[in-house]
Amino acid sequence: MDKMGLLHQFLSPRIKPLRADMLVAGRAMTVLEADTGDGHGEIDGSPLLQQPFGLMLTALDDLKQNEVYVCSGASPSYALWGELMSTRAMKLGAAGAVVNGYSRDTHGILKLNFPVFSYGGYAQDQAPRGKVADFRIPLVIEGVSIHPGDIIIGDIDGVCVVPRRAETEVFRLALEKARGEKTVQKKMEEGMSAGDAFEKYGIM
Repeated sequence: MDKMGLLHQFLSPRIKPLRADMLVAGRAMTVLEADTGDGHGEIDGSPLLQQPFGLMLTALDDLKQNEVYVCSGASPSYALWGELMSTRAMKLGAAGAVVNGYSRDTHGILKLNFPVFSYGGYAQDQAPRGKVADFRIPLVIEGVSIHPGDIIIGDIDGVCVVPRRAETEVFRLALEKARGEKTVQKKMEEGMSAGDAFEKYGIM
């Protein structure tokens, strides 16, 4: 993606898997969270947004097979994901959850083996502090744009966003580079220097 001019596709390194071997890959189902501010659960006059979690339950139930729940917009002062949400998402066939903030119920989520990426565990509840204001809309997380349907890929080294509009070319080039890296690795194992390998293959 760097070579295609897509230079801002990795989310913050603060967003990590709850367990080192967790992997996530699927299409983004974007969710916008908003702090309530006053703690009384009202961020506008909509009846849905006056509910304890706003549109969170609606958004959760709208997850489709192989989608990733991607949530941002709140201050990092409460959990945006938990065990019951993981249970529902698994039942719907979702691929995982990526939240720009904390998650809770860590032991329960690990027992479910559901891929969750967050800042880590923090049990403070979102109910009186924040609500889902909208979903399936474009998000920007610290300069990274995410649209519904973009591909989300994450592991211990970070979470990457592949724009849907560029995915075919991105994956073609990525597979090409991966094959090249295997060749370079083999040559270096045989004794080729790093400088010579880069000069010949342009990969390091």
